[in-house]
Amino acid sequence: MNAETQIKETVDANTVVLFMKGTKEMPQCGFSSRVAGVLNFMGVDFQDVNVLADDAIRQGIKDYSDWPTIPQLYVNGEFIGGCDIVTEMTLSGELDQLFDDKGVTYDKDAANKIREHNT
Repeated sequence: MNAETQIKETVDANTVVLFMKGTKEMPQCGFSSRVAGVLNFMGVDFQDVNVLADDAIRQGIKDYSDWPTIPQLYVNGEFIGGCDIVTEMTLSGELDQLFDDKGVTYDKDAANKIREHNT
């Protein structure tokens, strides 16, 4: 199976997917750590894909999304963005709205705590 097929199957099979450096339990870069930390803190059930474990996936996800950086967040098959976009969406409440619209379960109190802590 080639990288593009593998990526598409992963994105299609999981409601929330984070392509990242490392894992959700052990991120290997600050940007991946931030996004995984937000999702973990908010109690989002997500599939993590460690791009460091496979060079074809690491390059393939950049080609798949036409986005040059990692991490990359997908919700219901839709590319949402990387660290800066996810951070902005979290702080503005847009991520909550996206999760509500897409039927993703998350802890609303935790999301509010993130915003309170960052104001």
